[in-house]
Amino acid sequence: MSVVTPENTSVQPDRPKLMRREAGRQGLLFIAVSGIIGSGWLLSPMFAAQDAGPASLISWVLGGIAVGILALSMAELSTMFPLAGGIARHPHFAFGGFAGWLVGWLAWLGFVTTTPVEVLAALQYATNYIPWLTHQSGGQIVLTGPGYVVAAGLMVLFAAVNILGVRWLLRTTVITGWWKLIIPLVASVMIIAFGHHGHNLTSYGGFAPYGVKGILLAVAGGGIIFAYTGFEQAAVMAGETKNPSRNVPIAVIGSVGIVAVVYVLLQLALLLGVGPAALRHGWAGLTTSGFGAYGPFASIATTLGLSWVAVLLYIDAFVSPAGCGLVYVATTARTSYAMGRNLGLAGSSVSWVSKEGVPVFSIILAAGLGLLFLLPFPSWQVLVSFITSSLVMMYGLMPPACAALRRQLPKTERPYRVPGGDVFLFLGFLVANLIIFWTGWNTNWKLLIAIGIGLALLVPSLWRQQAQASLELRHGWWLLPYLVGLGILSYLGTFGGGKGYIPFGWDFLVVIAFSVVIWLLALASRLPAERVEQIVQETGWDV
Repeated sequence: MSVVTPENTSVQPDRPKLMRREAGRQGLLFIAVSGIIGSGWLLSPMFAAQDAGPASLISWVLGGIAVGILALSMAELSTMFPLAGGIARHPHFAFGGFAGWLVGWLAWLGFVTTTPVEVLAALQYATNYIPWLTHQSGGQIVLTGPGYVVAAGLMVLFAAVNILGVRWLLRTTVITGWWKLIIPLVASVMIIAFGHHGHNLTSYGGFAPYGVKGILLAVAGGGIIFAYTGFEQAAVMAGETKNPSRNVPIAVIGSVGIVAVVYVLLQLALLLGVGPAALRHGWAGLTTSGFGAYGPFASIATTLGLSWVAVLLYIDAFVSPAGCGLVYVATTARTSYAMGRNLGLAGSSVSWVSKEGVPVFSIILAAGLGLLFLLPFPSWQVLVSFITSSLVMMYGLMPPACAALRRQLPKTERPYRVPGGDVFLFLGFLVANLIIFWTGWNTNWKLLIAIGIGLALLVPSLWRQQAQASLELRHGWWLLPYLVGLGILSYLGTFGGGKGYIPFGWDFLVVIAFSVVIWLLALASRLPAERVEQIVQETGWDV
């Protein structure tokens, strides 16, 4: 088959001259690292300790392994087809337009809400030295009027850096990325060295005061998975790196491994640094009020006499979330771009690319919508649970797409291939379903409503744009029983407001059986190979 060129395709390809391939290995790695290290490390260790006590160390290891497994299929897909916003494109190749839209919507929901969460976290910590940024309202920390103006300024700054082009984004991200790695490492090592509360690991109910369920709850609801999200940023920007077959696997998988070490050290530092006063009600009673206004790590450092570490943490508590927000504006925009191209809207505003090689309107849209989410919303932990479920569901739909494309395009070059046949791919799908289940009904019913809104927006969007796109519902129909089934299982389970009809322990077997059934339905429903070749050729690739 001949290589398809821009002249003989109906849709302009991503590859030749639209998105500039300026990201090198270090740049792409730090895009992923900066996407991961945001506000999560500031509060997640405390919430994880509430759920699991000292056994939260196990929770972080399990979370890292789970996310690492999910990252494998994304690495294979992104090196096979390194496209801008590829996480929304690959399911489209495998299962058609409906699947592509749904996965893109899940990613977009997670991305567009993450940026304002990071901005709010940055300003919340900055309140310690600029007190007029936030205030308490109804038991929640919300922005003041002037604080909202500052937040809006940050969003405009993020958009401006992104509009200037990938090179500016990379320069900024590499600088902030090194800072975001070094400061948590220094802080955790110093607190571990000077902390004198080793008995915390066995006191207050023992090492695992809340058992296995507490360990699993910390993974999903304690902010651990949220703290690991962001590795996919490298996959989203795979169309803008010079050597995707080498750089994407290093960035996607390497970033998870690097950050996992940092997170385990931070959790150990919190466990060893917390004093008796904060634990007078046990690990479950550990709250931000026990640390004052400065957050757990800065407060512990101050108590230990490490004032210079506390100062670094005050600075980093702004830099880390802000740097993460900058990256998420970029990837939200590229997801909008990809969703537009999936629907055949290559000439529309969301898919228009400037001479600097960036989707300008999509960047402005991402920043503008982010401002809406800065209005008063539920607590950090509640919104984090929503983002976690949305992004993990998106991650979990990559393994079926990867397995389907192996059957549809067996001869297409795969610079990186997940080992073990379908074993690790299915394991990734199962891990995602378990994490969503553990997040609980109180979060998942909101996610299902948000997905319903996305599906409702699909048809009128197609009608208005008169797009020549096929949803290919008979190849993506399996997603409907998948979504409904997850909702029912969450409702019947024991996590996060579930009714408890499926006992803990048995629920694990039920989720495995459900995952097997959906996996087989997905593979049986995949697009015919000829149709996949047609869709892929429109991107400018030879299959």
